[in-house]
Amino acid sequence: MAARSGGVETLRWTGHRLELIDQRALPQRLEYVACASAAETAAAIRDMVVRGAPAIGCAAAFGVALEAARLRDASDVARAEGMHQAFAALRASRPTAVNLFWALDRMQAVLASVAGRSGAEIAAAAAAEAQRISAEDIEINRAMGRHGAALVRDGARIMTHCNAGALATAGYGTALGVVRAARDAGKRISVIANETRPFLQGARLTAWELVQERIPVTLVTDGMAGHLMQTGKVDLVVVGADRVAANGDVANKIGTYTLAVLAARHRLPFYVAAPCSTIDLSIRGGDAIPIEERPPGEVTGFRGVRWAPDGVAVANPAFDVTPAELVTALITERGVVQPPTEAGLRALFG
Repeated sequence: MAARSGGVETLRWTGHRLELIDQRALPQRLEYVACASAAETAAAIRDMVVRGAPAIGCAAAFGVALEAARLRDASDVARAEGMHQAFAALRASRPTAVNLFWALDRMQAVLASVAGRSGAEIAAAAAAEAQRISAEDIEINRAMGRHGAALVRDGARIMTHCNAGALATAGYGTALGVVRAARDAGKRISVIANETRPFLQGARLTAWELVQERIPVTLVTDGMAGHLMQTGKVDLVVVGADRVAANGDVANKIGTYTLAVLAARHRLPFYVAAPCSTIDLSIRGGDAIPIEERPPGEVTGFRGVRWAPDGVAVANPAFDVTPAELVTALITERGVVQPPTEAGLRALFG
C-alpha cells in the first residue's frame, strides 16, 4: 500500500511495520521513521513526525493494526488489556484533529465485529481496515479536488496556509488537492504559500511539495498576506481543516483566522477543503473545539537555534477557529457547501 504524490509515499505499510516520512526533517532530508507498535505510532503523531488531520487518522489506524499484530499470540485477557492501552495512547496523542478519533472509532468497531476470533484473524481484520481507511482517503481527496477545481478560474493566484497536501493525508491532499486538480484540468494556476509560524509547515512542506510537482509557488511570511491581498496579488484563499463544528466553524492551523479576516476585508473567496470525516456534528460551535497548546520551544527557536531571550513567557496554541460567516464554502468529497451552515453540513450525511 502506497500513498503517492510526486513519487513520495507519506505512509508505507509493509504488513509488519508502518513507515512514515519524518516531516520534521524536510526539506533538507527525506527520511522515514518506522513504527512497530501503537505506542511508537502515538509518539510519532505527538512529536510531529506525521501531521495533518487525515494523515494522523490513517497513522492511528495502522497503529491499532500494529498492536493487534503484536498481540496476536497473547491470551484473550492480555490482548484486551493491550488493545485498551493502545487506543488510550493513540487517543491522547493530539487533541484537535477529529480524524484521529474518527479513525480510531472505526477501528474499534471492526475489532468488536471480530471479537472472539483467533489473534491472527483479529490482526488480519485490523490491518485490512487500516488499509481501507488509507486507500479511501486518497480517493476522497481526489473527489474533493475535482469539486474544488470548479471554483478556481484559469490564471488564479491561490494563497494557502500550513500544509494541506499529500504530506497531510494518505496522498494527493485537501487544499493542495484542489490546486492539483485545477492544474490537472489544464488551468494555469500559481500558489502563494504562507510560511506558517512557528513550525514552518508552509515553508518546509507545502513549498517542497509544489516544487517537486513544478507547480509555480511563491513563499511569503505570514505577516505579508495582508499586503499581498491589498495590492491585488491574491485571487482566493484555500486552506484545510482539523475539525469543523456543526455550525460550520473551522479549526485549522494557527493564523488561519487572520487570513479569513483579511480575505473578508478584501472581498476574496475563502475556501476550506476538508473530508466529511473532519466534520464533527457532536460539537455545535467552534468555541467547544479543544485547542492544542504546543511546547514553548517551537516559538523561541527552531532546530537548536534560539532567538528569544531566556525567561520570556510563551503562548503556542497550534490552532485557531474561523467563524463560519467568514468561510465562503466548505469543499468536501460529497460536494460544496456554500455557505457552510448546520443544515448544509448535516445534509452531507443524509
